[in-house]
Amino acid sequence: MYPKEYIEFLAHFNGDRDYFECHEILEEFWKDSNEREKDSIWVGLILLAVSRYHHRRGNFIGANRTLEKAITILSLKAGHQGNLGLDLGILFPLLSKLLTQIQKEERYQSINLPVSDHILLKACLKKCNELEIIWEQNSNLEDEYIVHKHKLRDRSPVIVERMKALKNKGSG
Repeated sequence: MYPKEYIEFLAHFNGDRDYFECHEILEEFWKDSNEREKDSIWVGLILLAVSRYHHRRGNFIGANRTLEKAITILSLKAGHQGNLGLDLGILFPLLSKLLTQIQKEERYQSINLPVSDHILLKACLKKCNELEIIWEQNSNLEDEYIVHKHKLRDRSPVIVERMKALKNKGSG
């Protein structure tokens, strides 16, 4: 019913708050999908995760810019592509409040995406159990790896893939 990547996204978003991982999971799913539209609902969710990542790191400009884009996309697409098991009556006021907090440069606080579909919630809890993540825990601001993941992660697989792409481009 829901893509497994979306379930994993929600497990991380509402669980360990690994927003960088949320971005990676949905970006890969979006790239593999047939649509690849820049205003896809998946892009809206990716931008939301990126905004949370920036906000937690104190990058208010990046957080504001990406959240504004996320809200625009999600507002346009949510009605057309379904609500993805989220309570939109809670989601949009929550995002609006979050945008105000970012614009006032208020300190990051964890938020939960309001999962309203019981089947989706059950799938998310199962995924959290598999990943050993606690659902709806607050962000661990002491976890340097999650807070600064883009700087601390192992980039060697990405570098290898880029080198392969450059080599293929040069021989093509």
